[in-house]
Amino acid sequence: MEDHPHEHAGTDTDRTPETTAPTLGDVLLAAEELWPESLAEDWDAPGLVAGRADREVRRILFAVDPTREVIDEALDWGADLLITHHPLLLKPVNSVAATTFKGDAVHRLIEGGCALLTVHTNGDSAVGGVSDVLADAFGLGNVTPLVPAAAGLPEEGIGRVGDLPEALTLADFAERVFGLLPAVAGGVRVAGDAAGLIRRVAVCGGAGDSLFDAVRAERADVYVTADLRHHPASELRERAHTGNGRPYLIDVSHFGSEWLWLGPAAGALGNVLTDQGFTAELRVSSVNSDPWDFVLTPGLK
Repeated sequence: MEDHPHEHAGTDTDRTPETTAPTLGDVLLAAEELWPESLAEDWDAPGLVAGRADREVRRILFAVDPTREVIDEALDWGADLLITHHPLLLKPVNSVAATTFKGDAVHRLIEGGCALLTVHTNGDSAVGGVSDVLADAFGLGNVTPLVPAAAGLPEEGIGRVGDLPEALTLADFAERVFGLLPAVAGGVRVAGDAAGLIRRVAVCGGAGDSLFDAVRAERADVYVTADLRHHPASELRERAHTGNGRPYLIDVSHFGSEWLWLGPAAGALGNVLTDQGFTAELRVSSVNSDPWDFVLTPGLK
């Protein structure tokens, strides 16, 4: 997958209206089959945010974030359902007044007839989830969860670890990661010996520095994740220097690490709905919702 979000503006899996459109309730059942809410972390808030279960759903838009621009795109396209990876209301609120940006988002969705569904850590943990898609894109084999799900299948859990078919230098593997992810201002940051050979790779879409212990236990040569903070990353690298220098680190965009999942997720949901005799148009958002606009870096001398 080498294209970037802006290149998906006209990409959708349109289906001819030969069968009936599902209701929102039908789509929720299909989503639960793919991404069971029982797999979500305790702190998470996945599920339906707005929408009536008996409403027909003819158009479904997938996106990473429920930002204003994404909601504009959904309403302009006439989407009946917006499915985002990140929750709009992760923390409890006591008002959805339109004077706040979250309240305004809720009002615009309801007034526009567009439901909102969040598939967050349940989408991370499930088979075919965010980290599975990353592992597949990076060419890993013998893939297993970094942290198995407490209540799920053996192949379900947070993060993934697997092996490249042959060893690569850290620099070459980092180039592969960079080429697969969408273009963002922050680019890709790498810690480690550029010429060092790597084969065992750990991945986690989104913020993954809480999994460092599992990465070390799996003896990964490199860990690809997002939002690495200074102190945890520094401490991991200091510990690595007392051993063989591993694991190396590749820090990518939070948005970018999860964007790759949108296409496979839309395809999987479309297949389940088709198998159940329903038809709907499914599309991946063209919006790059990475929050950074530009970056300054020191010039090479």
